[in-house]
Amino acid sequence: MARNIQSLERAAAVLRLLAGGERRLGLSDISSALGLAKGTAHGILRTLQSEGFVEQDQASGRYQLGAELLRLGTTYLDVHELRARALVWTDDLARSSGESVYLGVLHQHGVLIVHHVFRPDDSRQVLEVGAMQPLHSTALGKVLAAYDPVAHSEALEGERKAFTPRTVCDAEGFEGLLDLTRSRGYASDVEETWEGVASVAAPIHDRRRMPVGAVGVTGAVERVRQADGALRPELIASVRECARSVSRDLGAGRF
Repeated sequence: MARNIQSLERAAAVLRLLAGGERRLGLSDISSALGLAKGTAHGILRTLQSEGFVEQDQASGRYQLGAELLRLGTTYLDVHELRARALVWTDDLARSSGESVYLGVLHQHGVLIVHHVFRPDDSRQVLEVGAMQPLHSTALGKVLAAYDPVAHSEALEGERKAFTPRTVCDAEGFEGLLDLTRSRGYASDVEETWEGVASVAAPIHDRRRMPVGAVGVTGAVERVRQADGALRPELIASVRECARSVSRDLGAGRF
């Protein structure tokens, strides 16, 4: 059996670390997290930087993913039927809701963001295409876990980390959230993953009525909730209608 090439494995580990952690990491952070000598980590980073897969901030010396990696990822995502079908509907959802819109799919025990529409204002925002979100705490993740048996198994078997005091981590409580998601047709995340942030998401189905992804909006709690603490009903309706529209475009028909 052919043996794996260690240098490639280490380079892949560096890229995963930069994709899944803080936006920028220093050399010491990377070498410590991966158990690599600083010289080894620096050599890998220098090579990845020369190929455009990693960029170094000149002021801080910290590293982040590079534009070449995003270009390669976007090439794949552009031919992804789900993303292509969702483009118009997610743009409409961002305009009508005034919030950021995310399209996610199951990938490596988490939610991979395959499309992100910025909140339609003049605030500074960071494109999160290619970012990973947890299955158990986010609205997108709970939708996938509720409707996709594979995502359900991965969410139950994986680590359910408490990101805030509101994160539901125990299996019984989590199953209760999934039951609620299926009964009402959408999932929510009110400060379960990030303090001060709330989300609403709904499932997308294909022509076989199989769950293929989730779409949702994310914004500040005070904008997503009403004064009485309930989620804005018009926001929930808009998210569900967006999910139904994308599903119809994928051939799911009326449901």
